[in-house]
Amino acid sequence: MQTQRFDIQGASCQSCVRKIREALSAIAGIDDVQVDLDAQQVTVTGTADSADVQAALAKAGYAVEDTPPHTASASPASTDQEQQLAITGATCAACVRTIENALRNTAGVNQAQMNFADRTARVSGTADTQSLIDAVEKAGYGASPVDDNDDDGAREQQEQQHYRRLLRHTWLGLGLGVPLMAWGLLGGNMMVQPGTASQWIWLAIGLLTLAVLATAGRHFFVGAWKAFRNHNANMDTLIALGTGAAWLYSMAVVLIPAALPEAARHVYFEASAMIIGLINLGQALEVRARGKTSEAVKRLLDLGAKTARVVRDGPNHEKREQDIPVEQVQTDDILRVRPGEKIAVDGIVEEGESRLDESMLTGEPMPVSKTIGDTVSAGTLNEGGTLLYRATAVGKDTALSRIVALVKKAQGSKPPIGRLADDVSAVFVPTIMLIAVVAAMAWFNLGPEPRITHMLISATTVLIIACPCALGLATPMSVMVGVGKAAEHGILIREGDALQTSSKLDTIVLDKTGTITEGKPALTDILCAEGQQEDHLLQLAASLESGSEHPLARAILEAAQQRDISPDRADNFHALNGKGVSATLNGKSYRLGNRRWLESEGITANLDSSSLTERGATPLFLAEGNTLLGILGVADRIKEDSRDAIARLKDQGLTVVMITGDIQASADAIAKQVGVDQVMAEVLPEDKAKKVKALQDKGRIVAMVGDGINDAPALAQADVGFAIGTGTDVAIESAAITLMGGSLHGVADAMAISSATVRNIKQNLFGAFIYNSLGVPVAAGVLYPLTGSLLSPVIAGAAMSLSSVTVVSNANRLRLFKPQRGKS
Repeated sequence: MQTQRFDIQGASCQSCVRKIREALSAIAGIDDVQVDLDAQQVTVTGTADSADVQAALAKAGYAVEDTPPHTASASPASTDQEQQLAITGATCAACVRTIENALRNTAGVNQAQMNFADRTARVSGTADTQSLIDAVEKAGYGASPVDDNDDDGAREQQEQQHYRRLLRHTWLGLGLGVPLMAWGLLGGNMMVQPGTASQWIWLAIGLLTLAVLATAGRHFFVGAWKAFRNHNANMDTLIALGTGAAWLYSMAVVLIPAALPEAARHVYFEASAMIIGLINLGQALEVRARGKTSEAVKRLLDLGAKTARVVRDGPNHEKREQDIPVEQVQTDDILRVRPGEKIAVDGIVEEGESRLDESMLTGEPMPVSKTIGDTVSAGTLNEGGTLLYRATAVGKDTALSRIVALVKKAQGSKPPIGRLADDVSAVFVPTIMLIAVVAAMAWFNLGPEPRITHMLISATTVLIIACPCALGLATPMSVMVGVGKAAEHGILIREGDALQTSSKLDTIVLDKTGTITEGKPALTDILCAEGQQEDHLLQLAASLESGSEHPLARAILEAAQQRDISPDRADNFHALNGKGVSATLNGKSYRLGNRRWLESEGITANLDSSSLTERGATPLFLAEGNTLLGILGVADRIKEDSRDAIARLKDQGLTVVMITGDIQASADAIAKQVGVDQVMAEVLPEDKAKKVKALQDKGRIVAMVGDGINDAPALAQADVGFAIGTGTDVAIESAAITLMGGSLHGVADAMAISSATVRNIKQNLFGAFIYNSLGVPVAAGVLYPLTGSLLSPVIAGAAMSLSSVTVVSNANRLRLFKPQRGKS
């Protein structure tokens, strides 16, 4: 068995992923297919021939680049793992691409993605941590392992130290640059006169500027040298070239003024010092604003209890209570939580009753009643009585810890729109360097006197103003804030693709049971055939359903319990998915299920069930042998806010489809009450994915909303899958987006947050592109014929820093966004 990776072209969305997998699934010898849209790579595990794989990819419309597949042996024991690295030395989008390429070219790496906003990289595959660190260091950057569930205090402290260091560098640069600039603006002579005292003064200032470059600007020059050694170019390259050229030219003026025309004996020490100071100031402001984007994660971490009250046996086997750090709690420990205290770890209530505020999990404000047998989750708040509960998950296994890890992972994901900045960054810095050279040559050969001065100003200004900091921050800053905002509303977004696709949906498919309805059906009616009694039919039905876990079965069993009816033992029990159940009672054969199934078995359903279906109840037909005994009506109550939530979805321009296994009449009754546009009834669970695909084949962008377990195939088939549930019962890993609450308003909220986030990303990207598109020509001197002057490198440095701060500030506006839940 082997693993092969193929570089492809043209794959851009989840529909492409499905198409590639379908094309490769027909090839013999393929065990697994993974598609990395960011890296534009397909990873195939198995014994298939590479030529067959390439042919299938080409036939599907995804050209394979003219490079051999990356092949590595794969043993059955090898399993992919995901690792996170803290990255140092990255300063722009070009650095991000260099680091990602270095990681992706490491043996055993399937996917690698870096988040420039928080300077971390996530890598999945079989590569060991040291290999990843070596690859990053070889590319000229630093890396260290990070654990998702580690305390963020150390990293926050490092950020604070970095912020203070940047401020010191700022004052060093501005402390020298501002007085020099003020001197020039106030009419002071910035020209060097050979043989005068001014030459010695400027020499001293030049040495002071060199000290600023060597301290406050040292990291720029070190980064530029590392990039040069690795045949790369990044923001540090531009800054080092710009400030270094200004300093070298000025020192040449000071040391050999006679070699230059008199008009060209202007010094630019203030430009070098001011640029270093301003860029450090911009980075300091960026670090400070960047810290706000992770507030959602910090708030989640703060929800966790620091101590727990554990009930343990004392010396004489008496029960003793003691407070211990929550890290010391073990599975199966008995804990007590008093009113006003937080649940320390996940568990099951053993004694007591209370109400818990679970809004941190579900986003829903109403407290939830808890009694013996109910689950409780770490971080939730006990509002009422005292509970004793048994710990079932501790440490990294609690729902809160998994949510924090999920949010962090999603914040580091990259939506497709973010790849635009990556593609640009691949050629951006070399292009800017070329533009700077062309501008310098044009001024030197075609410009007015002093040509050398104009050449230096234009080249330096182009290099400085074009630094692509804003470009690299545009997407990840918005994603971090948007994912955090979603988490505040009980919405867990797993990946950047889902974040972007949710803003483009036009059709949403809602599973009925547990999504539109409460998912807890109750017996409402019993229609008896001639000669039959209700209690007798209920006893037969309860006996048949006693071996089933289906919600309809539970409704019948609960109704029997309320009437003190005990079910008989059933033999030869069979549950037929989407049809019903059959069993033998006292030697007689019985069936309980839908009309279509019983009629296919030759049973005549001669009782009218329209009165049940008109009210939205599900009719269950009970037959002994080939004789119909009666009909039991089971209804699932509609959630109180389903109608309003569906109205919100329709107001957002979506076509709302309800899908259910119920008969058409029952489904139509529910649909009429909640106002959906289209009904798909009598759909077997395994056919739901086919229905979703049929909508996609019509060109629709489809979301599927289900419980995250039974609807897994349909959730995977949809362009975006929403797993809806409550608290820890939800299958967090089953869909691209998980709604911790049970309300459909969460879907509308998720779409609203998604649209706001993508809109914010577009604003940032537009601002970054427009800034460079306009700034570079102005820096090159296109306005000189109109203004008679060139843009100062100092102003370019200030503008470059301001662009990064603007992007970060715009992203932080998302923190103020609130989805509207007004009733229609």
